[in-house]
Amino acid sequence: MARCTPHSYHSFGRGYRPGRQWGKWRLIPSIFLLLVPAHTSAQAWRPSGEFRISTDVELVLLDVSVKQARGGYVSGLTKNNFQIYENGRLQKITEFASADIPVAVGLVFDDSGSMRSKRPDVITAGLVFIGASNPQDQIFVVNFNDKVRRGLPETVPFTDDIKLLRSALSRDMAEGQTALYDAIALSLDHLQSGRRDKKTLVVVSDGGDNVSKHTLKELMQLVQESRATTYTIGIFAPDDPDRNPQVLERIARVSGGECFFPSELDQVAPICRQIAKDIRNRYTIGYIPDHGSNKAVLRKIHVVATASDRGKLVVRTRTSYLLPGGNSRARYGEPRK
Repeated sequence: MARCTPHSYHSFGRGYRPGRQWGKWRLIPSIFLLLVPAHTSAQAWRPSGEFRISTDVELVLLDVSVKQARGGYVSGLTKNNFQIYENGRLQKITEFASADIPVAVGLVFDDSGSMRSKRPDVITAGLVFIGASNPQDQIFVVNFNDKVRRGLPETVPFTDDIKLLRSALSRDMAEGQTALYDAIALSLDHLQSGRRDKKTLVVVSDGGDNVSKHTLKELMQLVQESRATTYTIGIFAPDDPDRNPQVLERIARVSGGECFFPSELDQVAPICRQIAKDIRNRYTIGYIPDHGSNKAVLRKIHVVATASDRGKLVVRTRTSYLLPGGNSRARYGEPRK
């Protein structure tokens, strides 16, 4: 579960489109909530090391980070070290994996006018993140001010090419206002086309939203319906009238990521390196939820990790997810009417 820790920065923690039909089964992109055919195997590893999960029932797969109370990632845990509660009820863990699994990741960077003096440091931080990531990660860039646009060429949805990514990060001038909600909505949409099962966003902004078509309520529903873990970095000044740290904290907390508020620009690059390390040190834990009803319902999640020889363990994963039902979905990238 996301939390705030005492540092020079604080650490916290598209609309929606219908699932694809596989015969009579539906694949629902809600956290890692999967429905697949009954004849597929329970679990498989590809030669690339990418984790694939399949079963004949619904699964919730959680992206889980575990640290010691004093800091430092905790490796070597087994599923017996974990307990998962959904709406207060203990769940049976049916799937478990611990490996440096490649992810699909979007760098969502603010290019509004107030970012002009900060852009060199932010671009450097983005490149640091890329250098510290798994070489098999699929990466894309979204830049936003009044408008939201992908940084890579239209024919390149994802890449690991550092030259293309550097160009994508620096291609636009910093000007205009801040369409933060629209940028995250579009990025959640684009993540769905990635070939990696694990999805992540890294969002850097210096202020709140002042021009998006999506509302915060709409965006939060998309975050709850998405499988992505989102990390946010707020680099606004304390007296910035558009600052909205609570929004960045909330997005990170609900999705199971972290939120950072560096006090100096030169801290942004180390934060991005830390985020890359966190992504590479997470557990994948799955359970079969009780569907209960075909209506959309918000499920609360609490995960506990214990190990007698590790002391107190701090767990961070998403705090809730929305189990879609009926006609509750809208397409990614489009605000609800």
